[in-house]
Amino acid sequence: MPPNRLLARRAGIDTYQQPVVYMRSDCDVSRAEGFQSQAQVEVICNGRHLLAILHQVSSSWLRSDEIAFSESAWSLMGAAEGDELVVRHPPVLDSLAHLRTKLHGGRLDYVALRALMSDVSRGRVPDIHLASFVTVCAGKGLDFDETVALTRAMVDVGERLDWGTSPVVDKHCIGGLPGNRTTLIVVPIVAACGVVMPKTSSRAITSAAGTADVMETFAPVDLGLAAMRRVVEREGGCIVWGNAMRVSPADDLLIRVERPLSIDSEGLMVASILSKKAAMGSQRVLIDIPVGALTKVRNSSAARQLSRKLISVGAALGLQVQTVFTDGSQPVGRGVGPALEAMDVMAVLERGAGAPQDLRERALVLAGLILEMANKATPGMGKSLARAVLDDGRALAKFVAICDAQGGLRVPPKAAHTHCVSALADGVVSAIDTRLVARMAKLAGAPRDPAAGARVHVCVQDRVNRGDPLFTLYAESLGELQYALSFVRSQLPIVHIEAKGEP
Repeated sequence: MPPNRLLARRAGIDTYQQPVVYMRSDCDVSRAEGFQSQAQVEVICNGRHLLAILHQVSSSWLRSDEIAFSESAWSLMGAAEGDELVVRHPPVLDSLAHLRTKLHGGRLDYVALRALMSDVSRGRVPDIHLASFVTVCAGKGLDFDETVALTRAMVDVGERLDWGTSPVVDKHCIGGLPGNRTTLIVVPIVAACGVVMPKTSSRAITSAAGTADVMETFAPVDLGLAAMRRVVEREGGCIVWGNAMRVSPADDLLIRVERPLSIDSEGLMVASILSKKAAMGSQRVLIDIPVGALTKVRNSSAARQLSRKLISVGAALGLQVQTVFTDGSQPVGRGVGPALEAMDVMAVLERGAGAPQDLRERALVLAGLILEMANKATPGMGKSLARAVLDDGRALAKFVAICDAQGGLRVPPKAAHTHCVSALADGVVSAIDTRLVARMAKLAGAPRDPAAGARVHVCVQDRVNRGDPLFTLYAESLGELQYALSFVRSQLPIVHIEAKGEP
């Protein structure tokens, strides 16, 4: 076999979204090239190029003439078992000089950020450099001009859609609040009114469910650009997974590195949100900012500051952005986890007697504001129009039609095992720890198991008696259920109850 060539092998190892390859440390290619573990290598097969992180192997499961691929790398490479591959050092990245400029206190203009984001979007920038970029942008590391330039650059290195109509609307929630699944109600209301709303959403990374996870219990969300466009042209709206398309692809890779670092970067947040909206061809965007002690935005001062930046950066990109501050003090609806949140959504759309009213009202407020932004309702009258569309069944019919267009409506699954946690004393619910609620739902298996999660039976200010149900855990296996319960017992109280006299 010619030098620098190895045979492809699928390792079957899940490395999440990071492409990883495995080579014997004593193989001829590794020795000749001077490769070391954690180095970035370029793999070439049938004209396709892949940049991946190298892990070296000394055991006999891998032959010296083979290179093994993680699941992420295998998918991206598109090789077949036994294909002959070229392995070499990757080309030198000139864009890393711009990163060094920022690390030394310099400012970056559009040209520099465009070059850097272009390499990021192609997977050419190693995670260690991405982490340094995220870190140096943390806090107030990006000024206004840099934030605008970064947002433009993130849009320009990916696909940008044009729907040939106006207005095209969208919404986004800053997040951090369990159960806040308004999108699945807002989109069908708005689309039923004749307004175009192509909604791309994310899957959960640190939460118990993302909007795409919840929607996937109803219909397929992994649609490409062409399929998504057909849905929108047919029904006026969609709810799909954003990562399935090259819409602001640099943002997807930055998020993958940013989330595990748990670094708060307002500039990166603004660029992330608005680059996706601009790339999707949206013109008018409503942004929901939940405010609460345990949400991403802790107080009204921080909310106002973020709002000003979103509006001003949006204006610089030609987007009309409006923000709304909402209550982030307790979960929205009852369910936390994909299928449980889906059941709340369907209860609202079907106008069931037991539908969570807080989810319904929040969705109506947001839908009403979007209808006003789209000039479908006069100021102050949007909520009334949204309520009429929901109450007469048009929103439900549109949601079913969108699901059918995306591949067919299905019934959300139900968990095999449940356990109810009850109140230990009489009193009034004074607080619900939203972070602990999300955590216990995740430990029960959400969102990996769509049916897993938690259902919260009480709201703040509810009066409860000893033995009344506070929340129920749902899991696919007894082991996961017991694991979540052990966490709950170690963290009590998750629902805070104050003893009070009779009213």
